[in-house]
Amino acid sequence: MLPEKEYSYEAGFLVVLTAPSGAGKTTIREGILKSHPEIFYSISATTRPKREDEIEGRDYFFVSQDRFVEMIENDEMIEWAKVHDHYYGTPKNFIKENIRKGSIIIMDIDVQGGVNIKKRFPDAVFIFVLPPSFEELGERLIERGTDTMETIKLRVENARKEIGLMYNYNYIIVNDDINQAILETESIIIAEKCCVSRNVDFYKEYLK
Repeated sequence: MLPEKEYSYEAGFLVVLTAPSGAGKTTIREGILKSHPEIFYSISATTRPKREDEIEGRDYFFVSQDRFVEMIENDEMIEWAKVHDHYYGTPKNFIKENIRKGSIIIMDIDVQGGVNIKKRFPDAVFIFVLPPSFEELGERLIERGTDTMETIKLRVENARKEIGLMYNYNYIIVNDDINQAILETESIIIAEKCCVSRNVDFYKEYLK
């Protein structure tokens, strides 16, 4: 017989979506956030100027270059990179504080970045998104219209190398159909939310 008291799962965790460029990780992440407002997107810090339509703490944490370098030196970043003379990175405290509150945080990141995050957050949920084929990946990159053919060829070659790192991940999703890929990602998150190892305190209280 179930206890009269109502219980809820309160274990927070990090979900890391990784894929070669063009495989669809950003679209999957957007689909999850649209259907699940209780899941939060990992907000990055950057040194680039804030645009008119951007809001501090919603789109980015906007910091000075000196402050960003200080954060790197103080080991306050999970990962970081310099792109077009501006720094971008994921603040460690933002992730840790929200997980402590019981929130689920989702982030999409490149393959090497995902491997690096696993060293700091081994209990996170790591999902590797695959294109149905390298040919399809190339076609998607062409349709995107943002890269030269030379760059597209390089991205496809890099994808072949990156896919070799998928054994560092917990789950694999083949993004042949975007709606199915979002559904599979959602199913993984729901299953992980119910995982016994993430809810030890819940079950101890349940059994009182």
